Amino acid sequence: MSPPETFTNWSGSIESQPSDLLYPRTETELVQIISRAGEAHAHVRPVGSGHSSTPLAATDEIMVSLDRMSGVVSTDSERGLATVRPGTGLSALGSELAEAGLAIENYGDVDYQTIAGSISTGTHGSGKRLGNLSSFLVGGTFVDGTGQSVPFGVETDRGEDDELLRAVQVSLGALGVLSTLTLRVRPAFDLHRLNWMTHIDWVMDNFGELIEQNRSLDFYWYPRSDLAQVRMVNIPGDEPELLPPGELRTDEMGPSYEILPNDRHLHFEEMEYMLPLEAGMTAFQQVRKRIKEKHRSYVGWRVLVRTIAPDRAMLSNAHSRPTMTIALLQNVGLPYRPYFDDMEPILQSFDGRPHWGKKHTMVAEQLQPHYPEWQAFQRLRARHDPHGLFLNDYLRELLGTGG
Repeated sequence: MSPPETFTNWSGSIESQPSDLLYPRTETELVQIISRAGEAHAHVRPVGSGHSSTPLAATDEIMVSLDRMSGVVSTDSERGLATVRPGTGLSALGSELAEAGLAIENYGDVDYQTIAGSISTGTHGSGKRLGNLSSFLVGGTFVDGTGQSVPFGVETDRGEDDELLRAVQVSLGALGVLSTLTLRVRPAFDLHRLNWMTHIDWVMDNFGELIEQNRSLDFYWYPRSDLAQVRMVNIPGDEPELLPPGELRTDEMGPSYEILPNDRHLHFEEMEYMLPLEAGMTAFQQVRKRIKEKHRSYVGWRVLVRTIAPDRAMLSNAHSRPTMTIALLQNVGLPYRPYFDDMEPILQSFDGRPHWGKKHTMVAEQLQPHYPEWQAFQRLRARHDPHGLFLNDYLRELLGTGG
């Protein structure tokens, strides 16, 4: 336990003053913390790296940091599995798995998050055939609101058909606190990354072919110049035929965990929505038009477009549909609320689902129609946290007071 201190998220937009900040080292200690909190009718929120732009971890009661529960526990190359602890940073995970000749299939835009935090919020990279990070979770254990250690997925006789697995994969920390995670891994591999600068019109005209030809494809649109940076990432030797006209900015090759994430020195606020792939480019055209009409003069950052393969996680923003994402970014210190508030209805009008870890204004009654298994998640959440020990004010709004 450490003295109470102010918790501040990565961008500086979220602050809270927990009464206690606790650092368990083992699952046994985690069980003790949650059991005692239940006896005292207190609330508990887990926190990873604090990269989320929403108040998911915010609390004025007990905050549990998983920083001291980190590292790879075991690997099984024959089964393609690795067991890791929840506080393992994504950057450290890549290098530790590489020592065993293994890797996870994909990474997000950055690797500052912990593995439990990134999975629990539906963090994703890009690739039409690549799922988000939560789709790599196939089993593990969590400590629920009754203080019990609960196995799920491949740690049970139900395997990957376990309904509870699909709830834990994107759980927002509402079912319990993850204590171990079993990940689907593959042999370590290298990637080749090319960053091209070209005009946005060329990208829009060729987007469908670009996402087919590249293992991972995303682009940044720069509103002030109307240029785009196209990032193409592929297995060396398996290169696309279609290349953008323009300037080649980056040409690098190396281990996947080093090539995929970017290094962001400037902090920013972000709003991101996940849209049906077939409607995504139409939505982007409207986003582009509105930004150029109203926001171009003060938008210091750019707009990021990515794709995600469909998955089965109950609260995944890519649940059951091929997905294109549109992320709006704004430098810390510049006004973001008028920009985000004006753009959000456009993204919502295309059946958009918000990224759980980024700015949005949707609440339970708006969210429920977008998730076919919303009620199934609520049922499992009520079973494993019957007294709402893991709920904060923000989660009550997000999931509904009845949830």
